[in-house]
Amino acid sequence: MSTNTWNRQRVAKIAIPIAAWLVGIIFVIPILYMVLTSLHAPHDAQTYPPSWGAPLTLDNYSGLFTSANPITPALINSVITSVISTLLVLALAIPAAYALAIRPVKRWSDAMFFFLSTKMLPMVAGILPIYLFTTQVIKMPDNVIVLILLYTAMNLPIAVWMMRSFLAEVPPAIIEAASIDGASTMRILTRIVAPISMPGVAATSLICFIFAWNEQLYAKVLTSVAAQTGPVFVNTLIQTEHAYLAELAAGATLISLPVLIAGFAAQDKLVQGLSLGAVK
Repeated sequence: MSTNTWNRQRVAKIAIPIAAWLVGIIFVIPILYMVLTSLHAPHDAQTYPPSWGAPLTLDNYSGLFTSANPITPALINSVITSVISTLLVLALAIPAAYALAIRPVKRWSDAMFFFLSTKMLPMVAGILPIYLFTTQVIKMPDNVIVLILLYTAMNLPIAVWMMRSFLAEVPPAIIEAASIDGASTMRILTRIVAPISMPGVAATSLICFIFAWNEQLYAKVLTSVAAQTGPVFVNTLIQTEHAYLAELAAGATLISLPVLIAGFAAQDKLVQGLSLGAVK
């Protein structure tokens, strides 16, 4: 190895980690600013430039739960819609992906394209038909059940695509051996396929949960009070005449915490699932 090549490799080993840290810091700075703003009093949060040395307080967080319009019902609605819709997506996506990956049907590529084509329609284009169907046909405005079904339909295509790529990595010999031993399809799916593809299931469920938790457009249009979710509640803190910056930062931090906690708790499964099949 020449001296120039060795020097380039040495510089790369030093420069790449430094660049990665710089990019990470750039992405983290807005989050740190949001958290710090949520810990400042409202008059300190409104100052420009920001008053970094202002006293810290938790009054903004306590005010979200003790005000006349608390955030608690909205958080409960977000948990209900996100968790139940994610479970429904997994219950439907895993058998569908099993059929497309391990027991492929005829023209399975057309079926996969159909799933993908459902995500090509802009979300804004579907607001009016969904709103009219919800309010005039089934007459269920401001209802959590509508959001659950809507989030399930929205996340199902991407879940099928992800789960198919994960299930395609399951060794066919194991499934054939189980079939020869007389195992039913449901037993193969629950006892053999599911444990092997658990990292993929974890990655898919986490992504579906994040998409459902962060969704705001349909929730804002289809809900008012009873089924209001967390992101919609935070949006109400922005008024035309005044923006409650400290309360807004506190609400945004609370809404972000479940996603961050779930991501850190399942980061090994998420990385393993998303990288499944990347290296042969």
